[in-house]
Amino acid sequence: MKKIGICSDHAGYELKEYLKQVMDEKGISWQDFGTNSAESTDYPDYAHPMANAIEAGEVYPGIGICGSGNGIAMTLNKHQGVRAAISWEPELARLGRAHNDANVLVLPARFISNEEAKKVLEAFLQPLSTVVVMKKEFARFRCDNLKPEALASGSLYCPKLV
Repeated sequence: MKKIGICSDHAGYELKEYLKQVMDEKGISWQDFGTNSAESTDYPDYAHPMANAIEAGEVYPGIGICGSGNGIAMTLNKHQGVRAAISWEPELARLGRAHNDANVLVLPARFISNEEAKKVLEAFLQPLSTVVVMKKEFARFRCDNLKPEALASGSLYCPKLV
């Protein structure tokens, strides 16, 4: 397994530090993209560098943490090579990997305990014997991959192309 990328804002800092200890105990290498304290900060400052590293193949997979999980997930998912899935229970993490090929686990620090987060991380990192990836759906994740006839029919909507 490659080095895992991990980042958070101030709301996720303590959970990030805990999960780094968990990974150390399991012998998993990681690269921390920040933040480095619980002082107020903005998650895009850490999410974008981690997403760039994932796209460049420097780390895989990634873990993003903020208060609700929503903001950091939205930021990470702006990157074409990132598929960030918010998970607060192990089954969601497993399904995100197995069905959607998620390459970033996003945790909502204000809504999950350390122990729950550890279980979610363990589920996310489990090797998948059968990946049930919906490849047809992946082609439609990106707006620039949509066929003009699908857009013209009104069955799909992508603001950049309409």
